[in-house]
Amino acid sequence: MGRPSAILEIIWIVWLCSWVAASFWSGRTQSWIGARDTWTYRAVMIVGGVLLVPITAQVLGEPQLWPIGYGAAYVLAAIMIAGLCFTWWGRIYLGRLWSSEITRKEGHHIVDTGPYGVVRHPIYTGLIVGLLATAVAEATVTGVIGAALVIFGIYLKASSEERFLRVELGPDAYDSYRRRVPMLIPFLKLG
Repeated sequence: MGRPSAILEIIWIVWLCSWVAASFWSGRTQSWIGARDTWTYRAVMIVGGVLLVPITAQVLGEPQLWPIGYGAAYVLAAIMIAGLCFTWWGRIYLGRLWSSEITRKEGHHIVDTGPYGVVRHPIYTGLIVGLLATAVAEATVTGVIGAALVIFGIYLKASSEERFLRVELGPDAYDSYRRRVPMLIPFLKLG
């Protein structure tokens, strides 16, 4: 039998393929963030992603920090699926306003209901849940560091997106939303 954490890899591949396929369902872009801000968070995420991929730990001959059996892998897979379902709920709820880039779409407005009433960035929150489950399942130093870097990159992207939307949609409207709804962690209003 293969590694128990391989089930999470399959789930990530299925999610990624469905996410890319749906990328054509987006409205017309009116404005976008500068390239420097984009490459800052992307570079952190790319390095983290490379470290998180299991083959990196295998090439380095890295031992597992803790044992992961099939039972634990299935529990982690369920947690990961819940997180990725949250990403889809956020994306579907956002509709044509969604973009993989930080942009302002035609007819852009603040969405503050559904998953956007729970956290301001439900897609990022769901990804963080999936990344944490993956890091636990991989159980390697590079996996944990990789997940931490990707999560930090997500935080950088969310922060850039907030600054951009505050300017684009108006500080009064966006600041009101920020006061009511937590950024990434439900019930925790840090920023």
